[in-house]
Amino acid sequence: MHPAPSIILFTTLSGLGYGLAAMLGLGQLDPSATATKAAHIVALLLIAGGLSSSTLHLGNPQRAWRAFSQWRSSWLSREGVMAVLTFIPLAVNAIASLWSGRYSPLPGILGALLCGITVYCTAMIYASLRSVQAWNTAWTPACYLAFALAGGLTLASLFSTFGGGEAVWLTLLAVAALVGAWGVKLRWWSRLGELEQLSTPETATGLGPIGKVRLLERPHMNGNYLTNEMGFRVARKHAAKLRRVALLVGGAVPAVLLLLTAIAGTSPGVATILSAIAALAFFAGMLAERWLFFAEARHTVMNYYGS
Repeated sequence: MHPAPSIILFTTLSGLGYGLAAMLGLGQLDPSATATKAAHIVALLLIAGGLSSSTLHLGNPQRAWRAFSQWRSSWLSREGVMAVLTFIPLAVNAIASLWSGRYSPLPGILGALLCGITVYCTAMIYASLRSVQAWNTAWTPACYLAFALAGGLTLASLFSTFGGGEAVWLTLLAVAALVGAWGVKLRWWSRLGELEQLSTPETATGLGPIGKVRLLERPHMNGNYLTNEMGFRVARKHAAKLRRVALLVGGAVPAVLLLLTAIAGTSPGVATILSAIAALAFFAGMLAERWLFFAEARHTVMNYYGS
């Protein structure tokens, strides 16, 4: 599948935003601290930025509102509806912190729950597609939820450290979440490597009993929407290298840096810098992971194009 930058940004930014918003909704940071107030704004901006970037991939953006009407059958529509609903308790909790420096338990917990549901809906947009065998697994929503949690805890640890709070336990939770998230992703990659294609030119044409099916002539001489969006190829050796880069930059580096801030007894200033680098490294690793998520996926329609 073509790894469109707009969709990569959408899934990455919104995942980080919902993860941070969930931590804020659960009251993990001091609501009266200036850093926490900034965290509320950053969370909402990340969510808004991610959702806005997704519209860049639409062929006819002015008709995007029609997607909300198909919530009974479409995970894309459900994700849009949940994104709008989630903004309400998140905004209420943010206003309570910004204006009165207090934590509102009811909208906070409700917002955290809706954040998880929204991320799940986003993941199911891809996991529900039987035509893309790599995505059609329960490990896909598990990855999205695990990375949202890891990103949320990593950012929460940053804002807690920046605010001068005691963030050791929160930082250790972030490290554990990072290990868990990349462990789930390794299992996703392992499954991808073990896949036996259910749909082949033989099964697609029904000519398998006769013998091996080969392409005599392409359906189109030139490229079209299908070949452009669903015919992307990445060399296996390059994918393997990028996997290692993603795991190192997005997993190992943030985990080590966060451990240093938690157990090395560094000064608040140094701890803040290390936490900020950890958050940036995680973001970079997530971009690589999401690029691979799309680039390594194969759509069954490419059976008709000799792929």
